[in-house]
Amino acid sequence: MRGVRAPGAGNVDAVTTPHASAPGPARPQIIGILNITPDSFSDGGRYLDFGDAVAHGEQMAADGADFIDVGGESTRPGAERVDAATETARVVDVIAALAERGLAVSIDTTRAAVAAAAIEAGATVVNDVSGGLADPDMARVVADTGVRWVLMHWRGHSADMQRLAHYENVVADVKAELEDRVEAALDSGVDRERLILDPGIGFAKSAEHNWRLSAHLDEFVALGFPVLFASSRKSYLGRLLEDESGKPRPVGQREAATLATSMLAFASGAWGVRVHDVAGTADARAVWLATRSAL
Repeated sequence: MRGVRAPGAGNVDAVTTPHASAPGPARPQIIGILNITPDSFSDGGRYLDFGDAVAHGEQMAADGADFIDVGGESTRPGAERVDAATETARVVDVIAALAERGLAVSIDTTRAAVAAAAIEAGATVVNDVSGGLADPDMARVVADTGVRWVLMHWRGHSADMQRLAHYENVVADVKAELEDRVEAALDSGVDRERLILDPGIGFAKSAEHNWRLSAHLDEFVALGFPVLFASSRKSYLGRLLEDESGKPRPVGQREAATLATSMLAFASGAWGVRVHDVAGTADARAVWLATRSAL
């Protein structure tokens, strides 16, 4: 493919490192998850009320989130789609309220129409788990508005994506497919400096695939774009921590494991992590940054 390598190590929010041996941005980003859905795997139904959603977004910002990632459609494995009007109605007023309060907001959507409405309401990042594959108009919206665009590795919608979890070499294959998405974005007029890559932990991936991607995250960082890592509370962590009877660790008891994966991602040079537990992640980031500054 032609040149998709961005100049420098990331190009988003201070990528200069305090020590030559320390990869990644000087201060990795924390993206707080705000699901305005009834069926998300971890917090479905908790923030459907407008006031509850805004309050939670404000609390995550106070706890240390750099962005609030607002989503109106669940992308958990097996989830059925909602229509665009429903998705838009769930998110737009909340995004507008958070933006009016001076908070940085991203929109978690695969639909160009939803992204456009969210951007008009104040979102400055589009977190597209389909990497632009689900809606061919998404690239135009991003190019026209100049917002940042998270391109995640994706092979199909949630209802049947796990059937697509077949790879010759998961690291090489995911990298190649993400590079294809970058090339398509550039061909559509999107500024390369607005792109962020996400290897798509849990999306058309087995637990083994997730661990290999995590272990080789530095290879994605080496592509030259900011890398977002999103493992928060996902099922592969629950299976790792299953009890003696083989029952996975409950969703709400996976925070320590999530923190471990997030700090490993920072050590590999990730630009940011997307998490439910912002306060704990901010504390862990402070420890990690203090340690790195002492190198």
